[in-house]
Amino acid sequence: MKIGIMADTHDNLPNIEKAINIFNQEKIDLLFHAGDFVSPFTARELKKIQCPFTGVFGNNDGDRLFLTNQFQDIGPIYPEPYKANIDGKSIIMFHKNDVIADLAKSQSYDLVIYGHTHYKELYKEGKTTVINPGECGGWLTGKSTVAILELTDLSVRIINLS
Repeated sequence: MKIGIMADTHDNLPNIEKAINIFNQEKIDLLFHAGDFVSPFTARELKKIQCPFTGVFGNNDGDRLFLTNQFQDIGPIYPEPYKANIDGKSIIMFHKNDVIADLAKSQSYDLVIYGHTHYKELYKEGKTTVINPGECGGWLTGKSTVAILELTDLSVRIINLS
């Protein structure tokens, strides 16, 4: 299973469009968004994804009710954390990074996904793979990135959009 991972889109519609085009070309099976969509109009580009979608709210997602409404045809957005077991892999997704290091050390999950920092991070601690895809929006760092994960072996590619 191939999973697309993005975070911190912060209303940057051109970068969201680039990311969705790449994810659709790669034929991902699932898209995770680790928060900070910001405005409900981001759904316009995200609804072009050709696979199931799951997201978590970030600290800059103000109108959560309207975001939820705009995304109802795309997929759910949950309060953090989102937990799942997919193809035998335990996954947890957050926006903020307060407990990420502790979760990695605990070995309770195969995959820990987060956003918030706007900086990409990828490391393995024991059986746990930790991924921050960096910021899709590109506003803070000037770099727009997303990730594609092969769930079977937890291999990850970081893709530069800019």
